[in-house]
Amino acid sequence: MTRKNRIRAAIVTAAAVVTAATITAGVGTAGAEATPKKPSKKEIAALFDGWNKSLRTGDAKKVADRYAKDAVLLPTVSNKVRTNRAGIVDYFNHFLENKPQGKKIQTIINVLDSNSAIDTGTYAFTLTDPKTGKKRVVEARYTYEYEKRNGVWKIVNHHSSAMPEG
Repeated sequence: MTRKNRIRAAIVTAAAVVTAATITAGVGTAGAEATPKKPSKKEIAALFDGWNKSLRTGDAKKVADRYAKDAVLLPTVSNKVRTNRAGIVDYFNHFLENKPQGKKIQTIINVLDSNSAIDTGTYAFTLTDPKTGKKRVVEARYTYEYEKRNGVWKIVNHHSSAMPEG
């Protein structure tokens, strides 16, 4: 084999190796789905803001839309555990009469994975008595457990209880 033929053979071999490697890499990733990105703590914190904004609509059904169908609500100003949409709507029908305005005091967010997170801490609600107009502030501990379902973040567990010292 002449020197020219050896060089040509080496080039063809190198090209074949590069092509095979490219095809193999492509086959290896073609069927694999990208790992979903975990949300930031800021993104999870914004879920409360959306929930709080839904309170301002005065529409219990809009608030309940933020909860999963199988959500559990342990509400602040009721002793009754709510485990379905009808119960959650019922609670908010009464709670919204007080025109609640929520504000977080302390928050601790734990992003578990790309589809679940927990937001826990303390918040305060200014409530207005619908008969007298008198305002009062209720400080409470809270936990929101969120899951992304069909691409939408939903509350699956919400516990809120008045501060024991307050």
